[in-house]
Amino acid sequence: MSAPRPPRIPAPVGDAIAVVVVVLFAVSPFPDDAFRASGWMLVTALVPAAAMLFRRRFPLAMLALSLLCAVVLALTGVMSPSALIATAISAYAVVDRRGRLVGIIAVSAATVLVFFVSAVPLGGDLLDARALQFVFIIALAGALGDAARSRREFVRAMTERAERAEQGRDTEARRRVAEERVRIARDLHDVVAHQISVISLNAGVASSALEVRPERAREALTTIRRSSRTVLADIGGLMALLRSDDPDDVRDLRPQVGLAGLDGLVRRFREAGLDVDLDDDLDRPALSPASDHVAYLVVLEGLTNAHKHGADGSARVRLRVEDDALRLVVVNQTPAQPGSVSDAGGHGLRGLRERVVAVRGDVQAGTADGAFRLDVRIPLEGGAR
Repeated sequence: MSAPRPPRIPAPVGDAIAVVVVVLFAVSPFPDDAFRASGWMLVTALVPAAAMLFRRRFPLAMLALSLLCAVVLALTGVMSPSALIATAISAYAVVDRRGRLVGIIAVSAATVLVFFVSAVPLGGDLLDARALQFVFIIALAGALGDAARSRREFVRAMTERAERAEQGRDTEARRRVAEERVRIARDLHDVVAHQISVISLNAGVASSALEVRPERAREALTTIRRSSRTVLADIGGLMALLRSDDPDDVRDLRPQVGLAGLDGLVRRFREAGLDVDLDDDLDRPALSPASDHVAYLVVLEGLTNAHKHGADGSARVRLRVEDDALRLVVVNQTPAQPGSVSDAGGHGLRGLRERVVAVRGDVQAGTADGAFRLDVRIPLEGGAR
C-alpha cells in the first residue's frame, strides 16, 4: 500500500510560472530608476528567465547564472529585481535538489554576495531596506527548499515503512497459515490414524474368520463400527474447525489426554489384537499438562506403528524416570523386508518430533537388530515453550 502523494504543481506549469514572474519583474515600470533596466541591460535582466527552465536539472549552474546577471547589472548601476527573484528561485531549487549541506553553502554565499553588491546602485548603503528585502527573500527561498526536501523525504520514509509493515503482515499471515496447517495435520493424525489402522486390521480379521470363527468376526465388526463412529466424530470436529469464522478458534479436536489414560489406551490396542507388554513406573512424578499430553501421544504413536507395521503383533512399552526426565521406550519387531514405514518415519513421527521438541524433549527412532525402537525423553520440570 503506497501512501498518497502530496499535491504538487506539474513541472511544466511551475516552469511557466517562474519564467513569467522573472519576465514581469524585468519589464515592469518601477518608479525608482535604480530598478529599471533598458537597452542591453534589459536583455541581461531577461537572461535569468531562460535559466528557470533548467533550474531542476542544473540548480547550481542556474543559481550562478542568475547571480552573475545580478552582479553585472548592479555594477552598471541597476538593481535588477528579475535577476534577484531568479536567484531566490534557483536557491530554492539548490536546497531542494542538492541537499542541506550544499544548499546552505550556496544560499549563504548568494545572500552575502547580494548583500554587498546591491549597495552599489543604492549609493553604497548596505542597510538600505530595498536591498535587504531581496537578501531576506533569497534566504527564505532556501529555507522553503529545505522544508520541501524534508517533507518529501518524510513522505518517502513513511511510505517505505508502510510497505514494510504490509509485507510483515503478509509474512505473518503466511506463517500463521502454515502453522495452522501443521497443527491440523498433527491433530488429524493423532485422532484418525490410529482408528483407521484399527479398522483396517479388524476388517482383515473379520474377512478371514467369517467362516471358521463367526464370533471372532462379530467382535472384529463391532470394533470396526465403534472405531468408524469415532473417526466420523473426529472428522466432523475437524470440518467444524476448518469452517469456523473465528480466527482465534484454536481448539483441539479432542481433550488433552495424559498418561492417566494410558491403561485405557493399552486396553484398546489389546482389544484390537496387539499384544502390549507395559512396564510402567508407578512412582513417576506428575508432569506439566503439555508434557503429560505429549507423553501420551508418544505411546499412542509407538503402539500405532507397532500395530500397523509390526512383524509379530506385539510391542513392549517402558516408562522410567531417569535424570530428571521421563523416558518412554516403545519397541516392536519389524518385517524381514527392508524399507518398512516404521524405519523410514512418516508424518506421525514427524509430528511427534515437533510436539516433543515443544516441551524441550528429544526423540530417537530407528531400526536395529530387526526391531523398531522409539526412544523419547521428556523433562519433568517446565512446560511447553
